[in-house]
Amino acid sequence: MTVRIALAGAGAFGNKHLDGLALIDDAEVAAIVDPVAAAAHKVATARGIPHVATELDEVLARGDVDAVILATPTQMHARQAIACLEAGKHVEVEIPLCDNLADGRAVVAAQQASGLVAMCGHTRRFNPSHQWIRNRIEAGEFTIQHMDVQTFFFRRTNTNALGEPRSWTDHLLWHHAAHTVDLFQYQTGSPVVQAQALQGPIDPELGIAMDMSIQLKTEAGQLCTLTLSFNNDGPIGSFFRYIGDSGTYIARYDDLVDGNEQPIDVSGVDVSMNGIELQDREFVAAITEGREPNASVASVFPCYEVLHRIGQQLEAPER
Repeated sequence: MTVRIALAGAGAFGNKHLDGLALIDDAEVAAIVDPVAAAAHKVATARGIPHVATELDEVLARGDVDAVILATPTQMHARQAIACLEAGKHVEVEIPLCDNLADGRAVVAAQQASGLVAMCGHTRRFNPSHQWIRNRIEAGEFTIQHMDVQTFFFRRTNTNALGEPRSWTDHLLWHHAAHTVDLFQYQTGSPVVQAQALQGPIDPELGIAMDMSIQLKTEAGQLCTLTLSFNNDGPIGSFFRYIGDSGTYIARYDDLVDGNEQPIDVSGVDVSMNGIELQDREFVAAITEGREPNASVASVFPCYEVLHRIGQQLEAPER
């Protein structure tokens, strides 16, 4: 079975998905959707994709599209995911699923009503480095005591990963913290029962907090300390230190070292070293096998419940 996919969003992350999909035998990209026609045509021409549209509704009406990957602005994710499901299309929506809890709940309800595959791009579940850790946990060889995570960027203008201007602004809590909150609960297998946060001043130009500190505790007692900043002058990205009962490990995207910076070979963990490709492989496999995917919207929804609680704290007036 070949899954015919429309990709919505021809920007930096959309192209990463196209790179991954090109390596998946059961996937065929049937259409590109982007409100900027020139951008859509440029990508379609370069990759030999047959159909271009500027409106999502156009591809949702097509009979030659089975599924949609949404690499669109955060504020559109929930509404577009629901539209895909209601049109009978499987959907993979990039992280975050939503930027408010009610919208996330509505996506989960739409998936349950449709019975279709609906998945969210929580890539950390798929990076070989984090898979290696999970395999040790499931084998009973490692138990997390504390996760210390740094998510660092340097941002002064509203640009994407390619340095290009964009029409929306991402958020330390509802976007970047979502990766860690979900991964922490996923890897520990225990729900977060305590969460607290502090944020720095709101940037007058971007309208978002540029610094944030989050602390989490699971029902089983594990801790997570998360530091996020758009002010970091140095290497950018998210760096995960797993402190456990039988070792310490540091995951940097698809790479892994121990606590003494000795490399750990994770090349045999999965069929690829590319977390986004592996995420897309899971989406296609879930469709062809008729099953719930890892990182289904239902399975990641508890993360957004925690984000909601933290957001309420941050919005409360200081005493």
